[in-house]
This record gives sequence, structure tokens and C-alpha cells, in this order.
Amino acid sequence: MNFASDNVSPQCPEILDALNAEASGNAPAYGSDATSAQLDTAFSKLFDTDVAVVPVATGTAANCISLSALVSPFGGIVCHPEAHINEDESTGVAFFTGGAKLMPLDGPAAKLEAKSLDAFLASRVDRGVHSVAPECVAITQATELGTVYTAREVQAIGEICKKRDLRLFMDGARFANAVAHLGCHPGDITWKAGVDAISFGATKNGAMAVDAIVLFDTSLRSKVEQARKRSGHLYSKHRYLASQLLAYIRGDVWLNNARHANGAAKTLCDMLVSHGATLAHNADANELFVKLAPELAQQLRDAGALFYPWPSLGEDIYRFVTAWNTEIAQIGLLNDRIAHK
Repeated sequence: MNFASDNVSPQCPEILDALNAEASGNAPAYGSDATSAQLDTAFSKLFDTDVAVVPVATGTAANCISLSALVSPFGGIVCHPEAHINEDESTGVAFFTGGAKLMPLDGPAAKLEAKSLDAFLASRVDRGVHSVAPECVAITQATELGTVYTAREVQAIGEICKKRDLRLFMDGARFANAVAHLGCHPGDITWKAGVDAISFGATKNGAMAVDAIVLFDTSLRSKVEQARKRSGHLYSKHRYLASQLLAYIRGDVWLNNARHANGAAKTLCDMLVSHGATLAHNADANELFVKLAPELAQQLRDAGALFYPWPSLGEDIYRFVTAWNTEIAQIGLLNDRIAHK
């Protein structure tokens, strides 16, 4: 029972079928194929606004290439200290942007707050070439700690960005889980709230290897495509990325997978709490951060559960992540094994 990450999950059947269907016959290379040509229309319908879609194979590429189009090499990107771009992308952001600086701003459960953001920006002293001016705010939806921004929270941040003439980027590696939790239209927490671009995650939620850079400011397409090529992320057979994305959003596969993952997290949470675990904070999506007594943690390991400690949140805090293919019956089996210890 692997709760280490949703990255361990396999392709879902719809993605595999789409790849198999795409694997018959030849097609133009480098995204000039008929499948890739459908992306803009399909995602524009999904978000209910005109968008430009640039697929890449990794979340790191989606985040860093997007940011390279939003900030200058001399600019700053305000983000939470727990943000993936700050904690897990190595020096990728600086590399792709040509030197832009991450400017961490703390907030509860990995979320930026509009009031604190505004105060932080107001406190900046412009010292010309000696200082770094913020040019972009980056938020993560769902966050690295499994929490979700409401539409109103994103809108409030978007209003601050508009007031201060900053770009707003959303790391959406688990965007589907956030939308499933909120039960909202995807446009409500993106372009309607002022988001300029999002890395629309699919790999963690059933795809083989693809995330989409979705640009609500379609004028950024050329910059993003140039950065994609320069960084070595332009596949010759891009139709296999496009086919995954089209299958992912067709028939609400992305939402159905996320709903299952979120529901499995709720079931797992209830089970852990029944054995004495306590939540470090509210669990909105498919990640749980719980405090476990050492004895319970060992019982879970002995019963076959794989999960990680999360010392940044405190002693005896652990992360559990569910996925689109997490079996509810397996959680019940885990519960039975612990109960009979």
C-alpha cells in the first residue's frame, strides 16, 4: 500500500487507450499534427475562454518555462517557502528564467494570504539596480501541504497583482484535486481571478508523462514555445503528449480521477484518526499530513504501508498521498491489520 506519492501511480485506462490509438500510422512532427491542433479548442472549451496550450513532459518544465515568459532575468517571483518551485525544483527557476529570484513569503498551510502579500509588496524598497523588484506571484493549487485556495482567495491575490502590475502564475500539478474539492468551474479559480498562466497537471493524476502550460494571456505563446525549444522540451512526436491531454479532459477523466483520489484520502484520514492520529491541518485534496505516535507509525509500516516523514511540520508528522488508483478496499485491509495487532 504505497502512500508515498501520487507519482507512483500507473497510467489510467483512458490514457493508455489514447496512446494506443495514436500509435497507428505516421504524423507530422514537432506538434504540427492533427491531434496537437485540437488542444487550444479543447482547453478553451474547458476553461470557457480562449487559451493557448503548450504541452511538455514534466511538471518542472511546465512551471519553469511558464515563469520564464512571465518575469525578466532581473525580476522576483513571490511564492510560499513550501512551494514546489522553491523546495523541489533545484535551481530550475533561475536557470529557465535566466536569473530571476524567488522571494518566499510565509502563510498558513502553504497558502499565501492577500493581506500579507500586499504588506510584503508595500514594504519593498526600490534601490534601483541593487535590489530585485517583484514581477510575479506564484501560487500552488492544491498546495504542497494538501490545502486548497478558494475562488475568493485566488481572486483577492489576483486583485493585489493587478493593483501592483504583477503577473500571477498557478502551479497546478494537482489542479484537478483542487477543482474536485471546490466543486467549481476551472475558470473560477484561474483566469476569472486574474491568473495569467497555469501548469495544468496530468502526470500525477493518471497520465503517463505530460503537463500542459495553459496560457490565459495567449500573447505569451511565442515566448513559451521558444523557451520550450531552447530547453530541450520540444518532442519530435508531440502528438503523444497531446493525445494524453485530450483523453485526460475528455469525459471529465481528470475530475473523476481526482474525485476518487480525494475520496480515498478522506477514507484514509478517517481510518488513521480512528487509531489516534491527528491532522496537522485540514486536508482538502489528496495529501494528508498527520501526527502519528511512534507505535502507530510502526504498525502501519509492518502492515505494508509506505509513507514519508515530514519533519518541516514537526516531530512525528507524516505525509500520506492517495491517487486515482488507490483501492478503498486496501485501506480497509490496512485498518483490519492494525486493529488486530
